[in-house]
Amino acid sequence: MDLFNRLKDLKILLIDDDEWIRDSMRLFFESEGCELVTLETAEEAIEMIGKQPFDIIIADFRLPCMDGIEMFKRIRGSCRCTIKILITAYMNEKVVSAANEAMIHDLIEKPFKTETIEESLTKLLTRIPIK
Repeated sequence: MDLFNRLKDLKILLIDDDEWIRDSMRLFFESEGCELVTLETAEEAIEMIGKQPFDIIIADFRLPCMDGIEMFKRIRGSCRCTIKILITAYMNEKVVSAANEAMIHDLIEKPFKTETIEESLTKLLTRIPIK
């Protein structure tokens, strides 16, 4: 599968409070011809997801006011067919368990490389039907 050709038709959202990660990921996806919407907080994401659906949501675990797992729990009903990825620098058994309960499809440990995101998306897009 040519990952980026597949991603060009999908709506992708990244939520991370680190501006450097948001900007670098957005630039990376744009360089591959794909659009990546970026937001800083879970609250902004919940509001945006209420207005438009996304095919893929990538969220950081540690966010201001509400963590990424809680955000995924809150949007569960409206994002049943969405691929959900959690990125975290705090990988442990408790986080993994909570992510599984929240029906998150993959966890990526920080620091990560773009290749790690590519591998995750390739794996998930072959397993989970979207559009």
